[in-house]
Amino acid sequence: MASNLEETLAGVGYAKVIVALKPTLAAASSKAALEQHFMIPSEPQMKSLMAVAARSASKRSGHPRPMEEHKMKVYPHLGLALGFVDRGGAIALAASNQVERVVEAPELSLIRPFARRSARLAAAPTWGIKRLKVDRLWAQGIKGKGVIVGHLDTGIDGTHPALKDAIAAFAEFDLAGDKVPGARPTDSDEHGTHTAGTIVGRSVPKGAFGVAPEAKVASAMVIEGGQVIDRILGGMDWVIEQGAQILSMSLGLRGFTPAFQTVVTALRNANVLPVIAVGNEGPNTSRSPGNYDTVLAVGAMDSSDEVADFSSSQRFNRPGDPLVPDLVAPGVDVLSCVPNGRFAKMDGSSMATPHVAGLAALLLSAEPAATADELEQAILGSCVRPSSMLEFRGNRGVPDAVAALEILRSSRLQAVA
Repeated sequence: MASNLEETLAGVGYAKVIVALKPTLAAASSKAALEQHFMIPSEPQMKSLMAVAARSASKRSGHPRPMEEHKMKVYPHLGLALGFVDRGGAIALAASNQVERVVEAPELSLIRPFARRSARLAAAPTWGIKRLKVDRLWAQGIKGKGVIVGHLDTGIDGTHPALKDAIAAFAEFDLAGDKVPGARPTDSDEHGTHTAGTIVGRSVPKGAFGVAPEAKVASAMVIEGGQVIDRILGGMDWVIEQGAQILSMSLGLRGFTPAFQTVVTALRNANVLPVIAVGNEGPNTSRSPGNYDTVLAVGAMDSSDEVADFSSSQRFNRPGDPLVPDLVAPGVDVLSCVPNGRFAKMDGSSMATPHVAGLAALLLSAEPAATADELEQAILGSCVRPSSMLEFRGNRGVPDAVAALEILRSSRLQAVA
């Protein structure tokens, strides 16, 4: 067992773990055999959590919900299981021929905006759209049609005019991590509506801020509060089921922990490109999983081609891709929609991340057979670092939508040749 898991088991007596499963777990008998190694650490506390989750979800949906109790949750599209174990259970799982890996589950949190301001729309596309040359792809008729982007956040306001017909599917995962039946697209905060608007916001009479205005989001309310990792894994499994090949997440755990690597590997194995914010704590900091070399990590820049002071950056002791973020995108004075038909400007790597997710959606709509790896390489290959931008802050620099499309089309031609 990993040392951090051993420490938690020694100190607390139990730990929540993520288990990477082998394909043999498909049979119900195999699930039952594996579940015996999990436990419920505190029956009264778990029942209290489920009761609170049911009440919270009912307030939004208007329907009472029965409580559900699980010793183990299985996420079939990710090939993962989640639950609590004691030391004996952890040892048994590690020894099982149905298990590839057991790691302690991290607890992630939302990467909150560094600043927020009320705003009104302007007639022209936003500065971020122009800086990434997204409007030049629009001029070619490339606007994201037919693409679904996974969006894990605080939810999304489905009544906002800028998000009309922009939601392919919506799911709410309650505080216990269970999917709420019949949930309507709503935002528990305003962060999710803002990030979703940057990805797929429709043009409105006074402006355009959505990078891929003909794409749609599969949006899940997964943060914050309650069993966050249960909710996030549930959302990830669900967006794969919805057919998303791109996943936008502005969340993370401060510092570096390899605990979430199992989940990221599962996403990559499912041909999903994780586009993740690097964090808002400044130089020599970062968040996991945004600091993994297996995600497309995004930092924030301003309209003067400077990396924002708050944007995280860090160098790691690894031979490949040692510097994060991988690139930077517009993350200062970012205009988008917020609930109740309003608009706001926000600053943060959370605001930069959906710009890159939207760009990936444009590329995928132009080349629908492209893989997640090909999308990533096209975006990275298009980047140019301005002379004013320090490498250890901005790494590869700023992506170029036109160049990225050229790179992608070239790689696709070579792939089919």
